Amino acid sequence: MKIRLPLIALALGLGSPLLAQAQMLQPGLWELTTSNMQVDGKPLPDMAFMLGQLKNLPPEQRAMMEGALAKQGITVGGNGVRSCLTPEQVATNDIPLQDPQSGCTQKITDRQGNVWKFQFSCPKAQGTGQATFLSDREFTTQVSGTFNASGVQQQGSMNTRAVWLGNDCGNVRPRS
Repeated sequence: MKIRLPLIALALGLGSPLLAQAQMLQPGLWELTTSNMQVDGKPLPDMAFMLGQLKNLPPEQRAMMEGALAKQGITVGGNGVRSCLTPEQVATNDIPLQDPQSGCTQKITDRQGNVWKFQFSCPKAQGTGQATFLSDREFTTQVSGTFNASGVQQQGSMNTRAVWLGNDCGNVRPRS
């Protein structure tokens, strides 16, 4: 199965807006690993495969893709993508948008203990999801919706696991 760059960017980027789930999380460096990605009921390769595809791009294409992700506060590293959360972001009791210019909106629709449900809408994607907080250093999400990354409307879903790596974000800059 041939993977298109916009689909990789969508897969890497969709998990990141779900990072900052209020005061339930530690500020600092987080790593998100995506699994069980499906498009129109067909499984996509796992995160390790997609990160390998990104690493195999010509240097200028890889730099362009990594630059676009970096503008959203996302860095490729380890087993997934990494994002830095400030104390202010985790204290908002909301989901900060990954990029104010992205055109995306998100709304928490239900909060029941450690499970939060949400809706999201972006220019080329919309849907619903659920975040389950296992601790202040780990959570999982399940997201499903429609997207139009390649000019064709498709149904998609994926799971994400996020783990806190520590207080120091290193060279990963926080989202705006």
